[in-house]
Amino acid sequence: MKPAASPSSLALVELRLKSLLVAALDGDSAAYQGFLLAVSQHIRAYVRRRLERMLDDVEDIVQEVLIAVHNGRHTYSPDQPLTAWIYAIARYRMIDHLRRWYAHERAHVPLDDMSEMFSDADENASLAKRDITVLLNELPDRQRLPIMHVKLQGLSVAEAAAAIGMSESAVKVGIHRGLKALAARIRGTA
Repeated sequence: MKPAASPSSLALVELRLKSLLVAALDGDSAAYQGFLLAVSQHIRAYVRRRLERMLDDVEDIVQEVLIAVHNGRHTYSPDQPLTAWIYAIARYRMIDHLRRWYAHERAHVPLDDMSEMFSDADENASLAKRDITVLLNELPDRQRLPIMHVKLQGLSVAEAAAAIGMSESAVKVGIHRGLKALAARIRGTA
C-alpha cells in the first residue's frame, strides 16, 4: 500500500491544481489541458481506492467526474479548497454509479429464481384460498353469502341483496358480523 501523502505535498498539489484551474478560467487552454491531466490522475486514484472490487468501472466514473468538473468549473470559487470541491463531485458520481449498478443488478434476476418465487406465490395463494373457504363455510348463510357476493365476487350491496333475497341493510349487517366472526376465528378467540 502506498504511504499517505504528507501535508506539505497535499498543499503543493492543491496549489498546483488551483493555479492551473484559475489560469484556465482566465482563458489559458494549455493550463486547462494540464489541469485535466493532473486532476484525472488524482480522481482515478481516489475512485480506485474506494471501489477496489469494481475496477472495471473506474474509468467510466473518472470520465463522469471530469465532465461534471468541466460543466461546473464556473461555480468554483478560488477562495475555497479545490481538491475538496473535486472530491465532493467524485463522491457524488460514485454514489450515482453505485445506485445505477445496484438497480441494474436487481433488475436482472435469473429466470430460475423467478420460477421458484412464482411457484411459492401460487402455493401460498392456493393455501390462503383453501383456508378462507374453510373459514367461510363455518359461518351461517346470512353472513357467508353476503361476504361471498360483495367481498369476493365484487357485486354491489344491491346486487347481492337481489341475488340472495335479503334486504340491503341485512346484507350490510351480514357482511359486518361475518367479517367480525372471521377475524375472531383467525385470532382464535371465537
